[in-house]
Amino acid sequence: MNFRFPDKKPKQENGFAVRGGSYSILITAVVLALLIAVNVLVSVLPSGMTRLDISAANLYSVTSQTKSVVNNLDQDVTIYWIVQANQEDSVIENLLSKYESLSEHLTVVKKNPDTYPTFTAEYTDETVANNSLIVESGDKSRYIAYSSIYLTEADYTTYSYSYSFDGEGAITSAIGYVTSEELPKIYTLSGHGESDLPSSFSSQLTRENYETESFSLLNEDTIPEDAAAILIYAPTSDISDKEAELLLEYVNNGGKLLVFAGPVQDSELNNLYSLLSSYGVERAEGITVEGDRDHYAFQSPYILLPEIESSDITDPLISGNYNVLVPLAQGLIVAEDASNAAALLTTSDSSYSKAAGYSMETYEKEEGDTDGSFTVGVSVTNSTGGSMIWYGSSLMLEDEYNSYSSGANLDLAMNSLSSLVGETESVSIRSKSLSYNYLTISDSTASVLKVIMIGVLPAAFLIFGICVIIVRRQRNYEEK
Repeated sequence: MNFRFPDKKPKQENGFAVRGGSYSILITAVVLALLIAVNVLVSVLPSGMTRLDISAANLYSVTSQTKSVVNNLDQDVTIYWIVQANQEDSVIENLLSKYESLSEHLTVVKKNPDTYPTFTAEYTDETVANNSLIVESGDKSRYIAYSSIYLTEADYTTYSYSYSFDGEGAITSAIGYVTSEELPKIYTLSGHGESDLPSSFSSQLTRENYETESFSLLNEDTIPEDAAAILIYAPTSDISDKEAELLLEYVNNGGKLLVFAGPVQDSELNNLYSLLSSYGVERAEGITVEGDRDHYAFQSPYILLPEIESSDITDPLISGNYNVLVPLAQGLIVAEDASNAAALLTTSDSSYSKAAGYSMETYEKEEGDTDGSFTVGVSVTNSTGGSMIWYGSSLMLEDEYNSYSSGANLDLAMNSLSSLVGETESVSIRSKSLSYNYLTISDSTASVLKVIMIGVLPAAFLIFGICVIIVRRQRNYEEK
């Protein structure tokens, strides 16, 4: 048997193969060199230019408010990052790098407590945990505890906890504090059984750099001169004639007043509400109840979901599609000729005020009840620049209702205060949820969703399954 071996390739063809291989190696080397150069270049760029935030809560982004505050810094600010080696929180690290990239006036300095064991004692007496921060400018400073960055709130109604990240809000607020010469001072009226400010409201006042101080008009003849605004929160008894005169004179001379006052059991707030009467706003007797299921929540007609009217105060809530919860509200009636009064929150035409108040035995409309609609949030102004913002509920800022509104109630209060004080650029940055937010919906919407989820969808799947079985059996029968 003869075997034939293939002829050898020509030398020219071998040369082409060698050159082709050399070109491939050269191109590969060039590409690798370019990749190495690009990686080296990217590694020296600020992280804000090389990282995209695709997290659901936007943990790795900063808001326009922060950019405005930091970009406009005209004095040096130092953020001391208190952390041991290899214990750095990656989210905080990324956030601090973004702050540092926004202004030449801001510097982040890492302080290892093992190396500088007494450093934090200059700023706080608290035990400082890893990844806590100290913001300093000149002779002013603010300590930000790690527990103030990662927030944990207990929900006793569901026996669970909610978690959120408030790093940006805390840092930007601290920067505003240390760079401000004067902070607006809010005086809270006392002496009438007023409730303590809810914890979330009190914390937000501090975070947005308002100073608060309690005072009583029972032993004072004038409103403090340094008052940026007066806050009256949830009184359970009426003010005196003299106090009403002082407060009205204060507003008429350009003062600012923010009131949260709902119906009171076994008492009337006639003198307090007389402040509104001067501006063409009267109160309806009793407690406001909604007859429209689209305008109340939790199957409780006294927990109102009012219409939010457009204004500088409410537009941020409207654009964010938020709902405000107003429980146990005092209905207000704005006269048609009250040109200085503007409604912020209104009930539906199906609402009415139960004259029996806390003694009501039914939510149904009865003889003697007042027909709506009503205003449950109103803003009034005068020619001197004085103004009042009034909400007819003492409970709407309680932590429970604020939580159910996904923070909209608190946002409304802070927007109102900013409008009164004139702090249009005040810092109002929401914490970023690490768990969930409540979806606030009307009672009628909840009923429709129940019918769809429990009835319509299961029935649709059942009918679809029956149809599939019938079609298959018909097909098998025809094939036979």
